[in-house]
Amino acid sequence: MTDQTVWNLAFVAVSFSLYIGIAIWSRVRSTEGFYVAGHGVPTILNGMATGADWMSAASFMGMAGLISVMGYTGSMYLIGWTGGYVLLAMLLAPYLRKFGKFTVPDFVGDRYYSNAARAVAIFCAIFVSFTYVCGQMRGVGIVFANLLGWNITAGVMVGIGMVFFYATLGGMKGITYTQVAQYCVLICAFVIPAVAISYQMTGNPVPQLGFGSKITVGDNAGLFLLEALDKIHSDLGLPEYTATFVAGKKSMIDVLAVTVALMVGTAGLPHVIIRFYTVKTVGAARWSAFWALIFIGILYTTAPAVGAFARVNLLQTTHNKAYTAAPDWFKKWETSGLIAWVDKNNDGKIQFGQGGAFEGKKPAFATERGTHGQRMVTNKPNDTPNEIYVDLDIMVLANPEIAKLPAWVVALVAAGGLAAALSTAAGLLLVISSSVSHDLLKRMLKPDMSEKQELFAARVAAGVAVVIAGYFGVYPPAYVAALVAFAFGLAASSFFPIIILGIFSKRTNKEGAISGMVCGIGFTAAYIIYFKFMNKSAGPDEWLFGISPEGIGTVGMLINFAVTLVVSKFTPEPPAEVKLQVEMIRYPNYHPSMLKKVAK
Repeated sequence: MTDQTVWNLAFVAVSFSLYIGIAIWSRVRSTEGFYVAGHGVPTILNGMATGADWMSAASFMGMAGLISVMGYTGSMYLIGWTGGYVLLAMLLAPYLRKFGKFTVPDFVGDRYYSNAARAVAIFCAIFVSFTYVCGQMRGVGIVFANLLGWNITAGVMVGIGMVFFYATLGGMKGITYTQVAQYCVLICAFVIPAVAISYQMTGNPVPQLGFGSKITVGDNAGLFLLEALDKIHSDLGLPEYTATFVAGKKSMIDVLAVTVALMVGTAGLPHVIIRFYTVKTVGAARWSAFWALIFIGILYTTAPAVGAFARVNLLQTTHNKAYTAAPDWFKKWETSGLIAWVDKNNDGKIQFGQGGAFEGKKPAFATERGTHGQRMVTNKPNDTPNEIYVDLDIMVLANPEIAKLPAWVVALVAAGGLAAALSTAAGLLLVISSSVSHDLLKRMLKPDMSEKQELFAARVAAGVAVVIAGYFGVYPPAYVAALVAFAFGLAASSFFPIIILGIFSKRTNKEGAISGMVCGIGFTAAYIIYFKFMNKSAGPDEWLFGISPEGIGTVGMLINFAVTLVVSKFTPEPPAEVKLQVEMIRYPNYHPSMLKKVAK
């Protein structure tokens, strides 16, 4: 067992023991404790837990990986996710908290005075959450592949067991306090290596400043970091790293669509919204949003620098280097199946170039070795110049190894990746379980069930959900960040318009809400399924308006808005009590318990 493996095991064992201990300490026996932690979480801790809930494996691993490859256009993930949280904090969270319901389907069912609307919302919540949680399970598997050399399937199985334990035992209370610990782990794991690499490459220990500083080591010493990246890309025949909307990069309309989808999808994600029910008052919900934005901003302002550092280090340490002299980290990740090299010109050198060696598909390895020692792949690569396949989700995890940081830093990053994936997975599982037990069973099918029965049903639903999520974590349709982007698109096209109109429009009725949600999510899901599963080779020329599946949620959202407003206009108005309720939840001194008295 190597020193690195010992460090990895130590960090995982300590962090997992902490999570298990918190789950046992915070176990719950009531539905209120299970769903909303008894409304008793302090604002700062709730902000920290919200940050962990929000900063998933996509934020920790996928976002910086995408930025490292996409350059300027990768900023759409950064802008969309951070901007969306501001939108959520200002437009939705306080009003939903004041409405006083446990879940988003509960809000939709009561606001639109319809069990049919509630049923559609339940379906949307489960569908969106499953899409999102699969990305988290995938992230867990990738981290374990790095930690212990396991295959991804084994790593996913361990992640399933851990999430199931503390999510079902402690419910929202256990998840909340576990997420506080996970935030501390993941933010240290992200920032510490970034500081070290920034100082190593630029002499500036602040990553946000190092991002705009000159490189002090390597072949490009004396050049500004981004200037060096542009030069390296140009030499390789690639579009410049900082270039915008040029050949080989996303179009302006697609970048805009993906950004908007991520932004409004954030505001419609049920696992984030439910966090604002865990505090005592509407004012506390606002302060929770403030603290969460501070905690989230620490990682998100660091991510562009991490992506750029990773890109420079990757290219400088591998391109045009003989495979026999390849660094140890390269061969380690090659063994995990997340990096591949095909020696197309038979010169024994690792070479990057324009185009993708495997058209974005993960290669399958054979057991034998090639002439120069490379692991063989069973699928024949295309004829593009590029010889390298790099899974984007490993960039953050591999960065400390590429930069030759100490073993304990590498282990810390792996533990941070696990914390990010597990924290979000737990929140999503709670949404799925509460949608089934509270919204479907308690509110619709079996209203006379006892609290004990409801709690049991919630735990069973979480167990089934985590197994299904594990399967799709092993066999995902895309990278972690891309998979999560689909979830945001689905949330944007289903929940966001209905919640916004439910808060700010008294005229929107149940017929409009049901029609809008069905049309919005139906169109978006069909588009994603067609272009990601049925016609994978399709490109921008075949996409609607040139918009990729990751950004189609923007169109779905507009369809939802249009259908909801039109149908509401030509169908009966909502009852007077519902219209009064919509008006009153926006008044600071109004409490929902006063509604019936006012209505009389």
